[in-house]
Amino acid sequence: MYKNLIRPLFFTVDPERVHHQVVALLKLGFSIPGVRMLVKRMCRVDDPVLRKELFGLTFKNPVGIAAGFDKNAHVYNELSDLGFGFVEIGTVTPKGQPGNPRKRLFRLPGDRGLINRMGFNNDGVDAAVANLKKRTTKAIIGGNLGKNTLTSNTEAENDYVQVMEGLFDYVDYFVVNVSCPNITDLRELQDQEALLRILSNLREINQKKPNPKPILLKVSPDLNWSQLDEVIDLAKKRLIDGVVAVNTTITRQHLNTPEEEVKAIGNGGLSGAPLKKRATEVIRYLADKSGKAFPIIGVGGIETPEDAIEKLEAGADLLQVYTGFIYEGPFIAKKINKALVKYYKQNK
Repeated sequence: MYKNLIRPLFFTVDPERVHHQVVALLKLGFSIPGVRMLVKRMCRVDDPVLRKELFGLTFKNPVGIAAGFDKNAHVYNELSDLGFGFVEIGTVTPKGQPGNPRKRLFRLPGDRGLINRMGFNNDGVDAAVANLKKRTTKAIIGGNLGKNTLTSNTEAENDYVQVMEGLFDYVDYFVVNVSCPNITDLRELQDQEALLRILSNLREINQKKPNPKPILLKVSPDLNWSQLDEVIDLAKKRLIDGVVAVNTTITRQHLNTPEEEVKAIGNGGLSGAPLKKRATEVIRYLADKSGKAFPIIGVGGIETPEDAIEKLEAGADLLQVYTGFIYEGPFIAKKINKALVKYYKQNK
């Protein structure tokens, strides 16, 4: 029904507008008495074999939804009822900001991909906290940390600290996002010196808390092997507890969408199926080169159970979807988790 009726209808409307409509429909639908319980029964796959113990946290299943979908923590409760084991909100910045000018989100149906240049549009950390105070789900919630666009890179560490401090009592883990291609000069923070400064500061503050929380780094698929070695070194120095691999890519290789159409879209990060191969390569490299020294959340081109298993076999411990959710629909977590139950039991 979703692929044959709902998705074609959605795809006739501007993708950002549809996103806001979906968020509104989720909130409205789940407010109807009985709907939440019905959806839980339809979508959740509860099996002990799916549980993952990582970072001192218990994930009921390994399929999560990536940052970007629930920027302001509006529907994380509803998303968990759709069967996701964890939800990563954000990217959250200290102050609310509008992001880049519209139009800034584009579908590539022929490639089952998206290009976005949203620019960390969000309502700011205080708004996210207000929504997180309404938490009812027992699913794990992550907070994706970013800096305001107007904050210079030399002052960026203060933004990351401010967001972490604001979210600290309301999320279960943090992800430092310095790899998004849609913020001017942001990716310069991936340089070792800048990144060490940010992570060292965050770790120092985190360790002073009564209950420190995991800090992960989200990496770009466009890093070379030497740069990925530097990421591994950060983990060895215990500056990060794990890695989210990967963010969107600025490359446009091997697309089915006509080149002139892609050029007309312009800048932005590409996600979805075109990212699948590179995401798996990065996951495998990080896992193999480090000797599986830290947990990896695999994201990039996951639509099917086969895609999910490919990421797990490459070395991922957890999985995240976003573009696949848009193309496959609300039962994607259930479909993957049902297949993973069989996979885990067959490979005990």
